[in-house]
Amino acid sequence: MKSLLHVLLYALSFLFLSFFFQCSSSTDAGSSGSGKTIDHTNINLEDISSNEIENAKQKLHIAYGHTSHGSQIVDGMSGLVMFKGDLYAFNNGGSNGALDFRDKPFSGASDLGNPNRTAWAEATRIYLNNHNDINVIIWSWCGQVSNANEDSIKLYLDLMTQLEEEYPSVVFVYMTGHLDGSGEEENLNQRNEQIRKYCRDNNKFLYDFADIESYDPDGETNYMLLYANDACEYDSDGNDSRDANWAEDWRDVHEENVDWYMCGSQHSDALNANQKAYAAWALWVAIAKRL
Repeated sequence: MKSLLHVLLYALSFLFLSFFFQCSSSTDAGSSGSGKTIDHTNINLEDISSNEIENAKQKLHIAYGHTSHGSQIVDGMSGLVMFKGDLYAFNNGGSNGALDFRDKPFSGASDLGNPNRTAWAEATRIYLNNHNDINVIIWSWCGQVSNANEDSIKLYLDLMTQLEEEYPSVVFVYMTGHLDGSGEEENLNQRNEQIRKYCRDNNKFLYDFADIESYDPDGETNYMLLYANDACEYDSDGNDSRDANWAEDWRDVHEENVDWYMCGSQHSDALNANQKAYAAWALWVAIAKRL
């Protein structure tokens, strides 16, 4: 009888501990995953408090490598300062209470595919070895995801992982490639999905460039499915020809300097850069909460 009681007590203890660790693991996964992928659902500035923004400005030292498409983020952030004020200020070094955001500080590479698909990693090492205050690294693609194969993207993911292991105190932000009008089934979206899955499975920070420009601010239509390209043009009537522009359509029925603001946006529309800026601040806030 005593042995049976011991067995029952042991079994109950095992079940309790299993349940406890399962709940702890689930809670940890949820909290660590929160805000990890920044996409079109993260473009509402009202979701971010001024205290969260100030916390990001105090904690983060960001280095960002990009070429023309990636400049949409920077142009959008610059326009946001004019639109909403110095709360969103940034500069190289973070002077006067601004976010320390170093735009194109790297030598030896321009973006994730220029001059090749590996130079950015060594450029990152060189920069980090000489700037040990940097705690966030973010690089963008230009058009290289469109012609990447699965192995090319795996190389990108492997290089990012290697850098994370070498610099454990630095947050490395992953990114998808911009829309090219090819739709859901073609190579660009498949490669972007490869990046997304890796980031989901491994709790990485992902700035989902393609997803952000797949939706207008209302978020009701996925224009990528309608063959949208980086200029926000899409096929509105299903005849396999892009004949409309979701950004222009949305701006036409909303008020400038109230609902949206004019700013630079290479290859695209100002509204796209607006959304890229809102998403960038959602990213900075999410990272700062983890540091």
